[in-house]
Amino acid sequence: MAPLLALWLAVCLSGTWAVDRGNFKTCEQSAFCKRQRALKPGESPYRALLETMELTNTRLTLQLINDNNKVRLLLELYRLQGNITRVKINELKPLKPRYEVPDVLIREPTTEPLSVLSQDENGVVLSLGVESQRVIISARPFRLDIMEGSDVLMSLNSRGLLAFEHLRMRKDTFSYKVTSTVASVWDNIKRATKEEEEKVEEGMWEETFKSHTDSKPNGPSAISLDFSLPGVEHVYGIPEHADTLRLKTTDNGDPYRLYNLDVFQYELYNPMALYGAVPVMLAHNAQRTTGIFWFNAAETWVDISSNTAGKTVFGKMLDYVQGSSETPQTDVRWISESGIIDVFIMLGPTPKDVFSQYASLTGTQSFPPLASLGYHQCRWNYNDQEDVKSVDAGFDEHDIPYDFIWLDIEHTDGKRYFTWDPHKFANPKEMLQGLMDKKRKMVAIVDPHIKVDSNYKIHNEIRSRGFYVKNKDGGDYEGWCWPGSAGYPDFTRADMRAWWASMFAYDQYEGAMENMYTWNDMNEPSVFNGPEVTMHKDAVHGAWEHRDIHNLYGFYVQMATAEGLIQRSGGVERPFVLTRAFFAGSQRLGAVWTGDNAAEWDHLKVSIPMCLSLGLVGISFCGADIGGFFKSPSTELLVRWYQAGAYQPFFRAHAHLDTPRREPWLFGPENTALIREAVRQRYTLLPYWYQLFYRAYLTGEPVMRHGLKWLSVPLMVNFPSGRDLLVHPVTEEGARGVTAYLPGKDEVWFDVHTFQKHNGAQNLYIPVTMSSIPVFQRGGSIIPRKLRVRRSSTCMEHDPYTLYVALNLQRTAEGELYIDDGHTFNYEKKEFIYRRLSFANNALSSVNLASDAQFTTESWIERIIMLGASKPSKVTLRTADGQESQLEFDFDASMSVLTVRKPGMNAGADWTVTFQ
Repeated sequence: MAPLLALWLAVCLSGTWAVDRGNFKTCEQSAFCKRQRALKPGESPYRALLETMELTNTRLTLQLINDNNKVRLLLELYRLQGNITRVKINELKPLKPRYEVPDVLIREPTTEPLSVLSQDENGVVLSLGVESQRVIISARPFRLDIMEGSDVLMSLNSRGLLAFEHLRMRKDTFSYKVTSTVASVWDNIKRATKEEEEKVEEGMWEETFKSHTDSKPNGPSAISLDFSLPGVEHVYGIPEHADTLRLKTTDNGDPYRLYNLDVFQYELYNPMALYGAVPVMLAHNAQRTTGIFWFNAAETWVDISSNTAGKTVFGKMLDYVQGSSETPQTDVRWISESGIIDVFIMLGPTPKDVFSQYASLTGTQSFPPLASLGYHQCRWNYNDQEDVKSVDAGFDEHDIPYDFIWLDIEHTDGKRYFTWDPHKFANPKEMLQGLMDKKRKMVAIVDPHIKVDSNYKIHNEIRSRGFYVKNKDGGDYEGWCWPGSAGYPDFTRADMRAWWASMFAYDQYEGAMENMYTWNDMNEPSVFNGPEVTMHKDAVHGAWEHRDIHNLYGFYVQMATAEGLIQRSGGVERPFVLTRAFFAGSQRLGAVWTGDNAAEWDHLKVSIPMCLSLGLVGISFCGADIGGFFKSPSTELLVRWYQAGAYQPFFRAHAHLDTPRREPWLFGPENTALIREAVRQRYTLLPYWYQLFYRAYLTGEPVMRHGLKWLSVPLMVNFPSGRDLLVHPVTEEGARGVTAYLPGKDEVWFDVHTFQKHNGAQNLYIPVTMSSIPVFQRGGSIIPRKLRVRRSSTCMEHDPYTLYVALNLQRTAEGELYIDDGHTFNYEKKEFIYRRLSFANNALSSVNLASDAQFTTESWIERIIMLGASKPSKVTLRTADGQESQLEFDFDASMSVLTVRKPGMNAGADWTVTFQ
C-alpha cells in the first residue's frame, strides 16, 4: 500500500488536479439523502396525540405517532430567554440512546414560562409571552406554526416532510426466541416485527461508495424536517460553501451539504461540502430577520425552494403592478443521517437580535491577541531556520510590517507533530528568540493525525492510554495522511483533550516559546485512503459512531489546542489557533480560513461572500490565502488580493510548495510598493479592527459585514469593517473602474484617500488604477488610526492615535476607542480603556464607557482630522481637570477638511475639544 500512498502524494504535490467530484457523494449516492428526498410533500403520517400533552413551568411535552408504523416520538417545546423557541423531537422509547450534541452550547439555555391560550381536539395554542407571539400546534397532521399577530413567522412540517427513522433490530440477525425476563425485550420484539410493514431499501443497513463499505450497525436513523418562511424570498448562512452569499434554490440539483471534508482544489459556485459546517440559516425581509439553528453534528443536507425562484426582476415588477396576491415564501428542509431533531428558532426581529440570540447559545467570537490582526506570512514550507531568518530580514529591508511567520508540515521530524526537523530546525529557540527580539511571532502546524511509530513519544502515549479512535472491530483506527500510516486521537473524549492540551507545555513541546502559536489543519478529519477522503462512519468514539459526531471533530481539535496554549501560560495569555474544520461554536476558539483555494480571480471574488457568510453565523475571524494556495497568481492578481485581504479579518499569505516563491518584494519595485501600501493601510487601522473584535466578543455582531439587498431594501450590515467603513475591492482583471453602492438615503460617505464627499443611496462609478483600494468612511463616524507604521503591531503599542471624524448631514459623529495590553486575559479583570468619542454641537469629546475598568496607556492623541467640516475661528481643548488651551489647526476649504495638530491629550483621559 505504501507505493499507492506515494503516488497519491506525488499527484497532490504536482498541483495539477482540480477537484475530482467523483470522490464525493451526491445526494443520489447518499442512501439516507436519496431516501428522504424521495418523500412527497403533503403526505405526512405524523399525528399529535393531544391527550399526552404535559405542560410544566419550563417545557411542553407531547407525543407524536407515525400512523404508518405506530412508532411514537416525543416532542419537547421550550420558550427560551431572548425570544428563542427550541423544538426537540426524539423517539419516545429508542432501542438505545440517540446522539445529542454536547459541548457546543455555552450553558443550558434559560427557559421562560409557556402558557396555554386555547385547546380543542384539533390543536393547542400557546403564548410565547412576547407581545402577540404564539405557537399553534395542529394535531392531524402534526404541524407547528409560530405567529405574531396575524402573521405566520415560521411553520414546521407544513409540507409534511417530517421523517424520523426509528432505531430497530435487523430482521436477518434477530432471534425471536425470548429468553430474558426484562419486559422491554418483548416491546423491542413487537416493534421489530413492524418492519414487515416497512419497505427495506438498499443502503439502509449497509452502503458502499467506491471501494468503501459502511456497515451501519444501527441501521437507518435519518431525520428530516421542513420549515416554511412566509414573506421571505432569500436566505443566508449554512457555511461552508464556495458560493454566493445569498443561498440558491436547490430544486433542480443537489441540496447544500454540510459534511466536513478535505476537498482538494475545490470548485466554486456549487453546494458541495467543504471543510466546515455551521448548521445555521438566516432569513430576512423588510419587516423581520429570523434564524434557524439545526443542532446536529451528523452529515446534513439542506434543500431550499422558493415560490419566486426563477422570476425575473421584470416578472416581479409585473406582479406588483398587476396586484398579484402571491406572498413570497421560502421553504427549507433539513436532512441529517443520525441524532435527533433539535432546533433553535431565533425570532429576531432585527439582524442584531439574531446575532445576539445565536451568541447566547454558542458564544461570541473569541477576543484575539492584537498581533493576530496584523499580517501573517506563510508558505508550505519555509525550508529551514536560515530561510526563516532571510524572509524576516526581507520584510525589514523592504519596510513591510508583519507580525507572524508560519511553518507548515515540513518543519517537523518526519511529520511527527510537536517535533522539529533535527537538521533544518536544529535550534528552534534561537529562531524564535530572533523573532521575539523584533517583537514578532511564529505559528507552527500541529495536525491531528499521528504517525504510527513506536519511536514517537506522542504515538506511544496515545496508544498506551487508549486515546485513539477505534475501528468497528475495536482496534485502533488507522488511515493514511502526511506521515503515512496514522492514528487519529479521539478528541471527543475530555481526558484525551486534557492530555493533548498538556503537550503544549514548554517542558513537553521541546523548542516552543511564548511567541509560538498553533495551526490545526487536516482536522475534518482528513484520511487520504478513507471514504470521501475522511474517516469511516462506522469508526467508534466510545459509545458513538463517527457518523454521529463527524462535524464536531475539528471543533474538538481546536478546543484542545486552544486550551493547551492557555494552560502553558498559567491562564494568562490569549491563544491564537487557526483551524480548517469548524462547527457551530468554533468562534469561541480562534480563527478559520477558506482552505486550499487557487490563484484565480474567481477565488479572490468568492472569498468575500465566504467570509461574510461565516460572519453571519458567528465566526468573524475569517480570511483566505492571499494570492491563492494552488497555482501561481499573475502580478496583478496578487496585488489586488493583498488590497482585498488587507480589509478582511484574517490577513495571511500562503502558497503550495510546488509554486514559485512569492514574498511581497519578488515582483519588482512598483508592485512591492503597492503591496507595502496595502499592508500599511491594514496596520494604520489596527486600533479600529481591535475595537470591532472587542464588540464582536461582547455582542456576537459580525466584524465583516455587507449591505445585503432583498429587492430594493438594503439590510444595513455593511462590509467589511463594521458600519463605518465600506470597502469595494477591485476583483476584476484589468479593471479601469468599479461601481460601488453607497447605502443610506440620508447618509454621506467620504473617500478615505481623497476625502471627497459623496451622497448615499447611489451607485458610484470609481475610476481605478493599480494603486486604488476604494474605501469610504460613513458620515457620522469616528475612526481611530495609528499612522506611525512600524515593523510589527507590538512595536506600535505606545504610539499615538489620529482620530478621523466624518460629519453627517446633522453635523454629528460617534465612535469608540478600546485599549488594553493586547495579549492577556486581563481585560476580563476590567483592565482596559473603553471610550466613546462623539462630536455634537461643535464639540468633540471623549467619555469613559467603563467607569469600573482600570488601565493606563502611554498613547496620546496626536491629530484630529475632521471631514465635512467648517472653518472655526479657534479650537479649544478642555481637559478633565478644567485646564484649557488653544490648539493649532489647518483648514482645506476646497475639501472641507479640518486638521487639528498635536492636541496631546492622553488616549485614556476625559477631554473636550470645542470648535468656535
